[in-house]
Amino acid sequence: MKKTPSDEYLEKARLLDNEASERLLSRTRSKLKRRLEDRTLTLLDVMAIQLEIEDEDLNAWREKVAEIKLADSKKKPKAK
Repeated sequence: MKKTPSDEYLEKARLLDNEASERLLSRTRSKLKRRLEDRTLTLLDVMAIQLEIEDEDLNAWREKVAEIKLADSKKKPKAK
């Protein structure tokens, strides 16, 4: 896990409204929450890192789905 968020994600975190921030923080992983509680990271840093993690996870999921669809399309015989 990264210790410092990128500037791009810091800006995205800054632009979140209160409701979106609360939702994001509710999904935050326990390791990040501990760093926030220990004051090793700021709230903005934690939100930015969580956004980055979620984007990475989403991209990995999209790649897997694309692989599955490709493999599935190769298995199925074409209808006449």
